[in-house]
Amino acid sequence: MTSLPMPRTRPTGGAGLADTFGRVARDLRVSVTDRCNLRCTYCMPAEGLPWMPRAEMLTDEELLRVIGVFVGLGVRQVRLTGGEPLLRRSLVDVVAGIAALEPRPSIAMTTNGVGLERVAGRLADAGLDRVNVSLDTIDSETFSRLTRRDRLTDVEKGLAAAAEAGLTPVKVNAVAMRGINDDSVADVLSWCLDRGYELRFIEQMPLDAQHAWDREVMVGADEIRQRLSERFTLTPLPAADRGSAPAERFLVDGGPATVGIIASVSEPFCSTCDRARLTADGQVRNCLFSEQETDLRGPLRDGASDQELADLINGEMWRKARGHGIGEPDFHQPTRPMSSIGG
Repeated sequence: MTSLPMPRTRPTGGAGLADTFGRVARDLRVSVTDRCNLRCTYCMPAEGLPWMPRAEMLTDEELLRVIGVFVGLGVRQVRLTGGEPLLRRSLVDVVAGIAALEPRPSIAMTTNGVGLERVAGRLADAGLDRVNVSLDTIDSETFSRLTRRDRLTDVEKGLAAAAEAGLTPVKVNAVAMRGINDDSVADVLSWCLDRGYELRFIEQMPLDAQHAWDREVMVGADEIRQRLSERFTLTPLPAADRGSAPAERFLVDGGPATVGIIASVSEPFCSTCDRARLTADGQVRNCLFSEQETDLRGPLRDGASDQELADLINGEMWRKARGHGIGEPDFHQPTRPMSSIGG
């Protein structure tokens, strides 16, 4: 892991969402629901999970107020996640509300794409800028086995609708899993290249509800690069171009098309992390793998001012750890699964 500077004195005034290692959060990941309409084997059991009661979820008004506080603290990108964000019926209104904030942040969304075809145009009109669609395989049988749903055609239509609506660049997120789809990573890349989608492979992380993740069987970045290189020539883009982006990007066969690999486990990028997270029930998390979080919903409903909310957010970010700690002896997988935290 890249080393970080030593802790420093907490900033005051307009320093933004800084932590003790000098990182500043400018990217907010917002889970708008913990519900999902797929049952991916590496995320949750076949029967699903106990969803949080709707009364515990932030209302649209509460959600927009909190996001507005984050924007006032220097956040410049808001990414909507879930669960499956398209299951929030008011999603278009939420996007429009974020787009009306000053200064206006860029707005992205990560989705499984199942319901995207019917709403892509309205989301674009409301102010959504970009979309990432999770798609681990282009084989219908493997897709059904992985997600426990026969919905690949719907995802394909959703991707096409996103491109048609101008939610570009349309990105595809894929997780390679040993013995399931690891032998077809080059096929997925070829499929995306043919359609003008930007592919990002993501190492599988210990965020499943079953706590069954095993690093020994995880398909790592080196192996993904090797498998892709059997069919394509990959040229790394300069490290300086990456900034705080999680993906290491490569030109494919000389470009201009690229492919990215997010090596969250084997090559962590914690030293440049600029993300904060807000759960659907109003908890602020400074890291996907944090074992603590700060409640905003309670203070919000008790009449807290924007400044009081900002102080709570700043406090949560200030105690952000040096790194996620995967592989260290004292690492513990978060109690909340990814579907509850937000991707």
